[in-house]
Amino acid sequence: MAPPFGNDYGKDRPTHRLRTPWTGRTLRRRSVLAGAAAFGTLGVSACSRVPAPGKMEGGDLLDRLRDAGTVRIGVAGEVPFGYIDKNGDVTGEAPEIAKVVFPRLGVPKVTAVPTEFGALIPGLVQAQQFDVVSAGMYITPDRCEQVLFSDPDYLMLDAFIVKAGNPHGIKTYEDIAKKGLRLASGTAYAEIEYAKANGVKEVMVLPDQVAGLDAVRQGRVDAFAGTNVTVKEVVKGKRGVEATEPFQPIVEGEPAYGAGGFAFRLSESNLRDAFNEELHKMKESGELLRVVKPFGFTQDEMTDLTVEKLCPPAGRGGA
Repeated sequence: MAPPFGNDYGKDRPTHRLRTPWTGRTLRRRSVLAGAAAFGTLGVSACSRVPAPGKMEGGDLLDRLRDAGTVRIGVAGEVPFGYIDKNGDVTGEAPEIAKVVFPRLGVPKVTAVPTEFGALIPGLVQAQQFDVVSAGMYITPDRCEQVLFSDPDYLMLDAFIVKAGNPHGIKTYEDIAKKGLRLASGTAYAEIEYAKANGVKEVMVLPDQVAGLDAVRQGRVDAFAGTNVTVKEVVKGKRGVEATEPFQPIVEGEPAYGAGGFAFRLSESNLRDAFNEELHKMKESGELLRVVKPFGFTQDEMTDLTVEKLCPPAGRGGA
């Protein structure tokens, strides 16, 4: 999953499992619009006035959030990572983590600001429409130059949507390339770059995994590439299609890691560090898995990988 090519200001991209992470060119993950009705319900929070950043070393946003009693989280309308449900409530893997962590930090209310995936980093850093990105964003070197990431809360493999029975025997991107098959993926999903790095010459770009499922069903493509959890969720209960077994993407001989986390402004290391402390407690107790399991996450997606392994030293943030 991912948004348009280029960075979140015009040049940005993602990266997956627990070995030496690939830190070459990466591409952003996911771009799905939140529903218009949901935006109408919650997007108004983006218009609230944002206090000026504090002068405290490491940032004073946590203190200001405690005083306000609420934190605004940026979400990108993507199931299962962060979206607005049919009742108009924010949910998904990342928002549900936020609903646990922030009250423990003394911030009882979590308010969603839906936007496009490609607008998440500009909305956080430039427009300051929200305080934290809570969208399961891949942690990549390019993004590490723009935002301060938490440690990852998941680590993801890839999978394909294929016709029932997987008639072409597709298991990896190399299979697509060698057999000359037609592949699709989502708008600026990391999977586009993974596929091309493995010899796939053309990738049909579709809005999201639902459009990908339709394209496979209709025979317009032979497979749709996405993350394992996304693919499994979208094919659940659907006739005529299935998900392949998850696999580790390889780029230039190295694993391409799909580790996602929360994003903060570079100046707000105090907030990030406090968030990490609570996140680590959730990991150690098993609470994290219990919180994200309803969204299709399993023990296989849990990780002890740290942001230091994924971000170059200059991109780890600070005052």
